[in-house]
Amino acid sequence: MKIVQIAGFLGSGKTTLLLRLSRALADGKGLKVALVVNEIGEIPVDGKVMEESGMKVKDIGGGCICCEVASTFARTLTQLYRDFAPDVVLVEPTGVAIPRQVSTAASMGSRSAKVEIGPVVVLFDATRADELLDMELMGRLVTSQLADADIVAVSKIDIVAPEEVERAAAAAREVIPGAVFVPVSSVTGEGFETLIDHITAGFTGAVQGG
Repeated sequence: MKIVQIAGFLGSGKTTLLLRLSRALADGKGLKVALVVNEIGEIPVDGKVMEESGMKVKDIGGGCICCEVASTFARTLTQLYRDFAPDVVLVEPTGVAIPRQVSTAASMGSRSAKVEIGPVVVLFDATRADELLDMELMGRLVTSQLADADIVAVSKIDIVAPEEVERAAAAAREVIPGAVFVPVSSVTGEGFETLIDHITAGFTGAVQGG
């Protein structure tokens, strides 16, 4: 059961990307997908409808899964492993969570389930790069999130000029030069095939055509 984290600051487009990505992995790759969301009420789709499409949805409230409800998160992963046996679990933490702490909480679930910590995807909003990296605003938190990224998904590229996308990517690359950078649009789907290729690289599940 591979845990893939979809992190990023508030308003970066995590939920929209999560929903499109989950369908692409389930329908396009033939994977059994589960979603764990740490922001109650943020999924704009009925969980039951998604489950009818072969996916499982779990909401965890009452605090951040990287600290206050870490044990609940670990138990949820164990329950998913036992009852649903997904190939991949997409985890959307709160917009202020630190990815490495979420990964640590996820590893607690490995005590009772076969868990593999997959890549951390951090969304970086191309429409407000300067604001996000302003140290007098939310820059300290955003740089901490970016520093934990395996993949930086430069989001909302459908509503900014290409040069702004490049500028946003360059700014984020100064924080984490070793990450993979993928410009994406959850509206048009641009960049999703590349993103999925990076997420599923080395995946041991039953990927169709793999």
